[in-house]
Amino acid sequence: MQVSVVVSTYNQPEWLEKVLWGYNMQSFKDFELIVADDGSGSASREMLKRITPKLSYPLKHVWHEDVGFRKCLILNEAILAASADYLIFTDGDCIPRKDFVEQHMKFRKKGHFLSGGYHKLSMETSRAIQLSDIESQACFNVRWLKERGMKCSFRNNKLTTSKLLASILNAVTTTKPTWNGHNASGWMEDVMRVNGYDERMEYGGQDREFGERLVNCGITGLQIRYSAICLHLDHARGYINQKAWDRNREIRKETVSLKHTWTDFGIKK
Repeated sequence: MQVSVVVSTYNQPEWLEKVLWGYNMQSFKDFELIVADDGSGSASREMLKRITPKLSYPLKHVWHEDVGFRKCLILNEAILAASADYLIFTDGDCIPRKDFVEQHMKFRKKGHFLSGGYHKLSMETSRAIQLSDIESQACFNVRWLKERGMKCSFRNNKLTTSKLLASILNAVTTTKPTWNGHNASGWMEDVMRVNGYDERMEYGGQDREFGERLVNCGITGLQIRYSAICLHLDHARGYINQKAWDRNREIRKETVSLKHTWTDFGIKK
């Protein structure tokens, strides 16, 4: 396999199924997909059992017991399960356009990681997307999305199919190329060099902290937010808590100020 795609999830089987079907439509085929499951229940397992035989790519399901938000831990387990020397990270609520993996492979470059974004949808539009719409790629069409509740916005330019426009927008955007867990990729050797994700961190900036350690190592980000396209399906976020945010903020502050390149709370303990 040339690339391993790591998809994080937690108790969102309906959304995850749409995402997995999106990967079934990819133009670049030489990849495996690893579901990094932070303790989902039986509904997710049953969906995976049903859909896996229909998929054109190999799928691994890495799971641990649900004892609270432990996304960083399951991501590290997924990294260890990966077969390829290049990794794409995304979430189980982000449907990839058919050229998503292709774009990551096209722009990958030694000494760098790739920073993508997402196109956020409302709940109304998220529910309107059916597997047939992913198969036909209709759900990535701006007109189709507007007919199903999407509002007019400059952000709709993220759905451009023009390579020239995407290149221009990648170059002129003021958004910094940070490590975004919903759409980022990098080399396995660099991921291991910083010891993966910091497992002390809960929701709130844990992806950014990982990227900040990469930058401290001299691994810089390249912007591909207008090239590698995924649709972000709406959902509730009951796992957010202020105490975790504050703790994560302190860890990030220390990583940046002390220029940490390694965490003692990652893959290698």
